[in-house]
Amino acid sequence: MQTKKPTLVQGTRDFGALEVFKRNYLVDTIRAIYEKYGFLPLETPTLEYLATLTGKYGDEGEQLLYKVLNSGDFLAGVDAPTTDYKTLLPQIATKGLRYDLTVPLMRYVAMNKEALTFPFRRYQIQPVWRADRPQKGRYREFYQCDTDIVGADSLLCEAEILVMIHEVLRQLGVKEFSLHINHRGILKGLAALAGAADKEQALCMALDKLEKVGKEKVVEELQRRGFTPAALEKLAFLFALPTAQAARWTLLSTQLASAAAGTQGLQDLQKIMRYVEALGLENHAITLDPTLARGLSYYTGTVFEVKIKGQAGSIGGGGRYDGLTDIFGVAGITGVGFSFGLDRLYQVLEALALFPATVGKTTQVLIANLDPSSETWALRVLAALRAHHIRAEIYPEPVKLKKQLQYADKRQLPWVAIIGEAEQAAGMVMLKNMQTGGQQEHTLVQLLQKLS
Repeated sequence: MQTKKPTLVQGTRDFGALEVFKRNYLVDTIRAIYEKYGFLPLETPTLEYLATLTGKYGDEGEQLLYKVLNSGDFLAGVDAPTTDYKTLLPQIATKGLRYDLTVPLMRYVAMNKEALTFPFRRYQIQPVWRADRPQKGRYREFYQCDTDIVGADSLLCEAEILVMIHEVLRQLGVKEFSLHINHRGILKGLAALAGAADKEQALCMALDKLEKVGKEKVVEELQRRGFTPAALEKLAFLFALPTAQAARWTLLSTQLASAAAGTQGLQDLQKIMRYVEALGLENHAITLDPTLARGLSYYTGTVFEVKIKGQAGSIGGGGRYDGLTDIFGVAGITGVGFSFGLDRLYQVLEALALFPATVGKTTQVLIANLDPSSETWALRVLAALRAHHIRAEIYPEPVKLKKQLQYADKRQLPWVAIIGEAEQAAGMVMLKNMQTGGQQEHTLVQLLQKLS
């Protein structure tokens, strides 16, 4: 039989023990803070009907949906052969992998509206899939850590989420970050200011790429999308914003004075900032950013995104959305949410060396297995250690001590317990420090005290 070299699907990864420990540390930290703020856990299926997923993510996002072929003979129901995938697709695939966690949440809310208590505060930490081109830091399968408040119009919801983001990052030791906020009303006002009110979505899509491609490329895209030189001149101030926040607020207030949507957007953000201050957040990292658009087309109000100083891209984002349950026959439900990208957050903590040294520490002590006569005594010691919540394991075979010490060294285990004939006779355990090489005899009680 011909053998084949095993390979991973591009854009996916295996996670070894240390990586899993670090990811669990992130998830545990985020989950604890989400629950502290009153959010309840939710999990939804990997698969959703394409009818649920489509029409929510804009043209570019739509192309990244993974479609799943119908079971069995998926061609059985095809009317006639065709090479047009748009015609063929609905006949051979009715399901897809979830693209994010927000749309499945809205489907869940629509299905369980009568059973839920609103405002409904939920968090969800699960993988999502996007048929993107794999590159450094961009994967086809990755985890999102979502939190949403559904069924409340109050801007206090936005403020709570902004404060919670600060707490998560500071708990993880991230000190230098910026939380960029904007409002779709401001983007609508900018389109009106440029005399291109009908091109708001085009403006959002172009501005969303500003950090990645730069001013010139964004201007070129706007020109291709029909923005005139006069319109671009009206928007030129966006590419030379003042650094000082007070000056930035004043500039936008002046520029958008004649645009009702823009003025309302600014007023909403100012109210959110007052709530943030009332919640006691000190030295906040919130910055007004009128170029922040967020690519997803379902945002209708505030939008926000977190960036880390010295690190490319964002580690999370979110905003307010309305009408996502309308397609499911449930109208009038609004929501606001935020999502940390677990993989991006992991990369940041690695780059900044912020993972605690204790993360990944598993076995505290290895009990050496010297010979059949000492094995029974060693197993009693092992049981006692575990009963006292000390992480311990025994080498499974009675082999040379040197081999067992090499195993402990490769595993970076701090201690090895050695129980030979002399130790058994004296009722003692020899404890070897794998860092210093020193060793000392202990009674079982002393051993438990030392390792606890």
